[in-house]
Amino acid sequence: MAMKIRLARGGSKKRPHYAIVASDSRMPRDGRFIEKLGTYNPLLAKDSEDRVKMNVERVKYWLGEGAQPTDRVARFLEAAGVTEKTERKNMKKAEPGNKAKARAEERAKKAAAATADAE
Repeated sequence: MAMKIRLARGGSKKRPHYAIVASDSRMPRDGRFIEKLGTYNPLLAKDSEDRVKMNVERVKYWLGEGAQPTDRVARFLEAAGVTEKTERKNMKKAEPGNKAKARAEERAKKAAAATADAE
């Protein structure tokens, strides 16, 4: 059985709160889970102690059983000191595309030609 430690959403529209749960990866996000391990309330301030609450002993147990944490839960575990910090991939989302790079090169060439003509 493929186990995941993930978030299950609760709360009303635009007022989310999440339960940190251990579940079978084949179950729906908000569906059946095996054990509730903690809570996460994104509406609280980032420095609030109540923002993320976890039963660290049970989380360690499930990690020992082979459960894989999702990206967000892995960040919570790193902040709590349960797991060591891992390096994440930079997906280069902020880097411009090829066409934008070509346009920028053209503009730079025109600007250089204009300054050369002015001299």
